[in-house]
Amino acid sequence: MIRNLSAVFCAMLLAVAVATAPSCAADKVVHVYNWSDYIDAKTLNEFTRETGIKVVYDTYDSNEILETKLLAGRTGYDVVVPSATFLQRQIKTGVFQPLDMSKIPNARNLWPEVMKRLAVYDPGNRYAVNYMWFTTGIAFNTEKVWQRLGKVPVDSWDVVFKPENLKRVADCGVYVLDSPEDLFSIALRYLGFNPDSKKPDEIRKAAVLLAQMRPNVKKYHSSEYINALANGDICMAIGWAGDAFQARNRALEAKNGVNVSYVIPKEGTLMSLDSFAIPKDAPHVAEAHAFIDFMLRPEMAARNTNVTNFANSVLESKPYIDKGVVDNPVIYPDAATMARLFTVSPYDAQTQRLVTREWTRVKTGK
Repeated sequence: MIRNLSAVFCAMLLAVAVATAPSCAADKVVHVYNWSDYIDAKTLNEFTRETGIKVVYDTYDSNEILETKLLAGRTGYDVVVPSATFLQRQIKTGVFQPLDMSKIPNARNLWPEVMKRLAVYDPGNRYAVNYMWFTTGIAFNTEKVWQRLGKVPVDSWDVVFKPENLKRVADCGVYVLDSPEDLFSIALRYLGFNPDSKKPDEIRKAAVLLAQMRPNVKKYHSSEYINALANGDICMAIGWAGDAFQARNRALEAKNGVNVSYVIPKEGTLMSLDSFAIPKDAPHVAEAHAFIDFMLRPEMAARNTNVTNFANSVLESKPYIDKGVVDNPVIYPDAATMARLFTVSPYDAQTQRLVTREWTRVKTGK
């Protein structure tokens, strides 16, 4: 009788185990917080099909939004994608955990030059691996800008920093990134200062230059300019390379007659690096490593670049990238252009307060 009861009990346990196994597998999840318009959604589905790990994917459009969540405490996210200068100061606050590179074997595919630049912010590349890198430049509706400026090369920051030029295109709409890191460093370089300057008087001079743009700027936003350019609602934006080409592609798909161009001004510009990192309190660490490793596969990295038009850091992905993207000199710049790109370090607390205050004045005109 006891043996029969034991057999029945074991059979019940087995039945329960079989019945609950699918739900257990379904409970595997990774929460990802990334920039908007920054991935091929199909790669998320493929990751789930291959690993059984569900992806909960949220987006943001400014580093400040991500940083606020990270510094506030528990975020609930397993993978985040901060920009390099924010990454550096966030590492110092202890909000990230070191990566276990043994669980990211595809990290061997990372581009040494890009990881060397990232190491300036993350010594030893302990806390992050690069996802995408890009430049800040001028995106514009070719026909509308030529109508107003003449068929001259749009190859200088003069187009936006000289009020007489910007005023001529203001009627068809100008958007500017809501990113003081980008705009202040570019303005400093344009004025002949070190783009990484932390000197208050130089930052104020950069703010004066940026404030001159305000009467001719329709909006400050870090993502809405993509559709606005694609739809022909605006004719110029200070934006990121990948976004500009997303706008171009959307216009081509819509067959609306809008032609979007993008230039890296000859004075030079900011090179930015967005990288995968795992918050210290991430609830699904193993899944986070699996997600990062999957996205670093050359084929997956190439697909993300093909969709977003941002350069990725996986050198072996180049053979899989569309020729129109990998051969585009403003997405993958040549050596001479790379030499004109600069990076900047984080602001200390005092300088950050100054920049925040001055940027608010730039945007509000007050």
